[in-house]
Parts: sequence; structure tokens; C-alpha cells
Amino acid sequence: MNWIALIIAGIFEIGWPLGIKMSQQPDSNKFGWIFLSVICMTISGAMLWYAQKTIPIGTAYAVWTGIGAVGTLLVGVIFFQDSANIFRLLSALLIVVGIVGLKLF
Repeated sequence: MNWIALIIAGIFEIGWPLGIKMSQQPDSNKFGWIFLSVICMTISGAMLWYAQKTIPIGTAYAVWTGIGAVGTLLVGVIFFQDSANIFRLLSALLIVVGIVGLKLF
């Protein structure tokens, strides 16, 4: 259950930079997006807190930030036309490999 909570925390970790980015778009509901960011931060932090009850802090934090970093990179590439060159994608893959390594070892 704690690993599920950690994955959910990581997904909500993607939500807050997305909300901040959306608040910068022309004709957006700036305060609505900022409010969504704060909600995502709160849920993400609460789920991380819960997950750390049984998952070591270093592993939990690395997984949490890794999901957030790689997920946000993918959102940027898919929805905001951020660069998807091979070096960026390989770098993201290294993050994923590191996370898997922390879980396995």
C-alpha cells in the first residue's frame, strides 16, 4: 500500500509544475491554476509522508522526485513542445534506472 501511495505522490508531484506553467499561459485562470498547484503539492506531500512510514527516506524521496521529474519532462514534450532530443531522453532513462536500482537493491 505504501508503494501505491508513493506512486500517487509522484503523480501529484507532476501536477504542481504543470499548474504553474498553465498559470503563465495567456487568457488562463491564473489563480485557479495556482490553487491547483497548491492542492497538488499538498496531496503529494501527504502521500509521501504516508509512504515513508515503511519505505526508507532516501528511496522514497528519490522515487518521488524521479516520478515528478520524468513525468514533468514527458508532459513538457507532449503538451508544450519541449525538446525531445536523444540526450534529454537518455538522461530521463538514467533517472528511471536509478529509481529501479534503489528499489531492487
